[in-house]
Amino acid sequence: MAPETLRTQLLAWYDANARDLPWRVLPADHAAGVRADPYRVWLSEVMLQQTTVPHATPYFLKFLARWPTVSDLAAAEDADVMAAWAGLGYYARARNLLACARAVAKRHDGVFPDTEEGLRGLPGLGPYTAAAVGAIAFDRPTNVVDGNVERVMARLFAVEQPLPEAKPELKRLAEALVREDRPGDWAQALMDLGATVCRPKQPLCDRCPVSSHCAALAAGAPETFPRKTKKADRPHRYGVAYVLTRGDQVALVRRPPKGLLGGMLALPTSEWRQARWSEAEAVEAAPAEGPWRGVGEVEHGFTHFTLTLQLLRAEGDASDVIWSPRRDLDALPSVFLKAARAGLTNLL
Repeated sequence: MAPETLRTQLLAWYDANARDLPWRVLPADHAAGVRADPYRVWLSEVMLQQTTVPHATPYFLKFLARWPTVSDLAAAEDADVMAAWAGLGYYARARNLLACARAVAKRHDGVFPDTEEGLRGLPGLGPYTAAAVGAIAFDRPTNVVDGNVERVMARLFAVEQPLPEAKPELKRLAEALVREDRPGDWAQALMDLGATVCRPKQPLCDRCPVSSHCAALAAGAPETFPRKTKKADRPHRYGVAYVLTRGDQVALVRRPPKGLLGGMLALPTSEWRQARWSEAEAVEAAPAEGPWRGVGEVEHGFTHFTLTLQLLRAEGDASDVIWSPRRDLDALPSVFLKAARAGLTNLL
């Protein structure tokens, strides 16, 4: 492989084919001296972790309209940010988002540090995000390696070691291609190549600007890279979700600030455990007196386990709950929105 030739070909392709994204400065504008807004870059990178561009984009635009600067976000109420995040999943990201915004506002007068080292010093901002903001917003020659870049490296070099064990090697290979010249454009070119051409399934090798350098293509099976270790089956848990109504209102609770879905509004639930709940146990754990009746169950998958929630519904009253109009339930995390919709519909 000739690294300089590969870089020239990929950057030329990016100049002509860069995705027009609301947080991005396109190559022609960048060449003319326009710089990306660090706040937009950071916000987009946090949202895009474990989330696709089409899903994250509406959230990004809503956040930007409501909190146009990092200082605006830093001044927001926790509950407002968590509610606005609902539906993006991985809710620890929202808590980290607030912690980082407040640190930028307090420690740096609302201005992001312009080095990878300075960015790493912010709470909730990990190595990948620091590298991405450093490269894209400040043109620092950082090594930006996400899942798309790992896939491109695995195929270019036909790396036989499976993921996740191959991550250090893929990062090393990517670092060898980083230069002082156009580091932000280079990082985004690799991301775009992985997202639009070097796709996980059915890669478009005939459209790839660097296919002549690809060892996996030369071997005849690029879609089999990166190799992957078979994942262990996720454990399964059981719980009960309670749909308590009072006219047009539904009882909600706020989950503890730490842990899964921390700080989010939710339906009241039992403990989530390995054994299914009996009807008597479920009623005994209810947040209020019944009569409770079963209205089905829902399934949901988290990163580390899957969940079955039995649904019980009753009309009544309770203390220590937050009453919410049905029309506002869309702000719930997806597992509870799914349960609420099923619980409210199945009785009708």
